[in-house]
Amino acid sequence: MSEQIKIWLVGNTGLRNPNRIQEGFSVFANSAFVGHLHGRDNELGFMNLLDEKGIIQNEVGKDSSGSHARKWRLMFAKNGLIYPQIQKKDGRQEDLGPLDDITPFGRSFLKADTYPAMQECFLRAMSVEQFPMPDGVHYFSPLRWLLAIMLELEKRTGSSELSRIEFALWGHTTNPSYSLEEVVDNILDLRKRRATAPAKRPFDKKEIAKRGENYDKKPDNFLDYSDMNMRYLRISGVLQRKGRGLIIVPAKHVLAEKLAKSTASAKPLMEQYRLLCAGAPLPTDSVDVAKSLLDDLVKQMKERHILFDITDLPLNTPAEINIARQRLENILSQTDEIQYASEQCNQWEEIRDYMTLLIKGGGKLVYDEDNAIEVPKDETPAYLEWTLWRAALAIDHMVNKPYEVRGFKLDSDFMPVSAAGGGKGDLYCEFNDFTILTEVTMSTSSRQEAMEGEPVRRHVSDAVLKYDKPVYGMFIAVRIDTNTAETFRHGIWYAKGDVKQRLDIVPLTLGQFQKYFVAMFEADKATPEKLRDLIVKCESRRDILEAPAWKQYIDSTVAQKSLEITNGIVAHSGSEAPLVPAGAIVRHVAFGEGQVVALEANFPECPAKTVEVPYLRSLPDEVSFCPDGKSLLHDRFGEGTVYAYVIVFQKVIMKLSYPSAFVGGELSLES
Repeated sequence: MSEQIKIWLVGNTGLRNPNRIQEGFSVFANSAFVGHLHGRDNELGFMNLLDEKGIIQNEVGKDSSGSHARKWRLMFAKNGLIYPQIQKKDGRQEDLGPLDDITPFGRSFLKADTYPAMQECFLRAMSVEQFPMPDGVHYFSPLRWLLAIMLELEKRTGSSELSRIEFALWGHTTNPSYSLEEVVDNILDLRKRRATAPAKRPFDKKEIAKRGENYDKKPDNFLDYSDMNMRYLRISGVLQRKGRGLIIVPAKHVLAEKLAKSTASAKPLMEQYRLLCAGAPLPTDSVDVAKSLLDDLVKQMKERHILFDITDLPLNTPAEINIARQRLENILSQTDEIQYASEQCNQWEEIRDYMTLLIKGGGKLVYDEDNAIEVPKDETPAYLEWTLWRAALAIDHMVNKPYEVRGFKLDSDFMPVSAAGGGKGDLYCEFNDFTILTEVTMSTSSRQEAMEGEPVRRHVSDAVLKYDKPVYGMFIAVRIDTNTAETFRHGIWYAKGDVKQRLDIVPLTLGQFQKYFVAMFEADKATPEKLRDLIVKCESRRDILEAPAWKQYIDSTVAQKSLEITNGIVAHSGSEAPLVPAGAIVRHVAFGEGQVVALEANFPECPAKTVEVPYLRSLPDEVSFCPDGKSLLHDRFGEGTVYAYVIVFQKVIMKLSYPSAFVGGELSLES
């Protein structure tokens, strides 16, 4: 095959994640740019709107040309959501519809309120044969053509799997003008030679260079475009990830066969556009095909011993049959998710690596030629939730289901689609004796407290009211703003009826959580109890430390507890003096109940050597506890040591020495 190679693009390198299209299109549909998306002013205006709504991040006005808007417009048009621009040779614009106006299919797309519904929309769009063939007469569908290749591979090898390098060299570089048998011959030849190659990377590089002799652009495009194209093809729901490559979804095999029967068409482009904009038909719109697909799915579920019941559903029309199929697909998806969850304890190293990429703000980590992980820089919020969800699944022992823990959506490969919406917490991990609600953010600025302080406390409060067991909150961010820490240090929230709650919320950096997570798994001691112990320990000094010192204490606690787990040593505090919060209620065996009102401390730099400090509500502004919770820091006198607490009892005021009076058993801390 010596034809000049052209790589087809079902997506756009400027919009690599098709899952983002719906949220961007929703912004567009409610804007003044409907019907007005061409021209520099409109392009800049829409780009700024996307930036304002948080759909894109046009940092410091990096894009001043409006190219972002043009990329989004291209994907709206290619998927039939808006009327595309018609070239004179193909017909008249008015015969299709107003340029950049929303199509009937676009309206349907906006109503797709579940991930499977959105997948079906993309499938309808990708099934349309709108890509030109070399002969200038025919048009083809990349999805249909690729399915034909993969089904022929399956026929010959028993598996439809197509690797990344195979797709790069013989997938998106070919079209139905090629001989299907010859394309598969080349794939199998490549596969055979690669299997015996001593080093895969040099082999792949050499093969790309050889194939690139018939390509007039950068050879890097073979792999770069592969990743983007495969991501778009997977959103059809017919294909899923296999390593870094693709495989046909077993439950969609019958549909794949039907789609692959036609890969090219001689119908004029205008006719294809009409199909696209109206919502192209699918084989499942036929009763026979819909029933065939349902029967195949029922068979697969019985073979896997998955329980289901669709006897309550009518099965007379294609729509009714497809509703039944979608119910089974949902049950199958939940079953697969439970299986996925059970595997996470063996994936803790990959989870750790995802945390590392998130700490860096995104990026890629390549393990070898066939294995790599990536966190796209513009998708870090979704990946943060997903990574912490996987971490929770790895720790295991939850009584709720994995799909009940998360608020975000997953694709068919269990990768994140988008971050959870507002109104509820990010991750609800319910265990036998307690619940941990985890909230995450990629925000690191001073706005962190304003954005997260109120909703996090509200979500934890709601959880406290919901669960009949202790609820702990973890707030995890790449960096913890001190004002955020101060908000959670107090942890006060007034629930309905002005019921005052003291919430248990500990702020942790992602790096701190990662350190503790890794320590648990390296020592083979990962349990929810270990996580709860960390939270409780970090909370123990929030009443006596100000936010900066509390952050330091949390950091040292994470380090200490991680070391304890790793070394198998646990520091016992049986006779250790308790930390005494301001205004603490104490009980003495002889004097009864009393309250702390002041403390006495020794400051070597102070002329008086000893100083009495009020301690009923809080320490004075000029004094603060050090992270150890026992030493003091005075603005003028430097570091000092607490040696006594002044306690008011019913009949006497006493100075009780610290720590001796607090460890003998005669005095106990009530609150």
